[in-house]
Amino acid sequence: MLPTSLDGPLLGDAVVDELRAIAMAHGITRTGVASAEVMLRARVEIVRRRDAGLHDGMQFTYKNPERSTDPGQAVRGARTVFVGARPYLLAEPDTSTVPADGVAARVARYAWTDHYGPLREGLWAVAHRLRADGWKAVAYADDNSMVDREIAHRAGLGWFGKNANLLLDGAGSFFVLGSVVTDAPLPVVAEPAGDGCGTCRRCIDGCPTGAIVADGVIDAGRCLAWLLQKPGMFPRAFRRAVGDRIYGCDECQDVCPPTVRLGVKRAAGEAPAGVPVEPFIDALAMLEATDDEVLARWGRWYLSDRDPRWHRRNALIVLGNSGGLPGGARPSDADGARVTGALARYLAHDDSVLRCHAVWAARMLGRDDLLPDTDVDADVRAELSAPL
Repeated sequence: MLPTSLDGPLLGDAVVDELRAIAMAHGITRTGVASAEVMLRARVEIVRRRDAGLHDGMQFTYKNPERSTDPGQAVRGARTVFVGARPYLLAEPDTSTVPADGVAARVARYAWTDHYGPLREGLWAVAHRLRADGWKAVAYADDNSMVDREIAHRAGLGWFGKNANLLLDGAGSFFVLGSVVTDAPLPVVAEPAGDGCGTCRRCIDGCPTGAIVADGVIDAGRCLAWLLQKPGMFPRAFRRAVGDRIYGCDECQDVCPPTVRLGVKRAAGEAPAGVPVEPFIDALAMLEATDDEVLARWGRWYLSDRDPRWHRRNALIVLGNSGGLPGGARPSDADGARVTGALARYLAHDDSVLRCHAVWAARMLGRDDLLPDTDVDADVRAELSAPL
């Protein structure tokens, strides 16, 4: 049954088919249409989790739930939302993508390259087509203005997994999501997708920090994907769990049967033409780079206040972990001078946050000979005396 908010005649399915074809030309392989009614379920849950402290200071859709759950605040008079999902599944990296020198640091799959650029282009094209017929239409992707997963669920694209990701039937969760809010009366789906997880709990058991505290509920304060983006001191309790991750975490998706069985084992897509693909980077190269170089190469990753210190903080954690990772990830003797140089540089850095993490990295690598006896900053002094 169509929502009562769609008063008046609906546009035909042929219009949606045309919009779907426009989206497909930009690699948006799954689409749907939802009503633009307020997402009350999501609003209540966002507020509940925020009040419970599960957001750990994260802003995004937590910042203004009244706005991010109401398409009508994005487009006055909104009636429907055209939703698109673009896969970010690329071929598994071979050994040639791992830096031959330095310290290899792993990047989450969605950040190997820019997938949001092509997604936005496709959504802009859909919005342009609607506007050409006189309708209002605005595209959103990776934006505080819309709870992407909730509106995609409402549009029938998939179900919420226990890891809180949207799982698409027959494809899993390796997708970026976006939408076009419009006052056009498009025909909407009758029902959201049903649950497809059943009793499976591999994502819960596989999370390295126990961040999935209930079905579909994430404690952001334990989630590595958030902690690697969050500014400030990285919690000491979770630094070893970071392993070689420098940005993002795919663990709860990598162990998900629908995602692995139906997604990863099928033919992978192609990266956007002319855009570099980086499954791994050299953490030492990041520590050696200037601010401008860090922003130019890795600034497309989310970076709080556009401040390279947070990427460097993560690189120091990876460096500290490099001496004890499975598979012999310890830096080679040839890189010893680079490691020593990086540690010495950041142990003397004027940023106390980076000094703290350099202390931890040096101690993890057994380079106590590089450590200062004390420091003017209380946090650094605490790091010098804290148990590893």
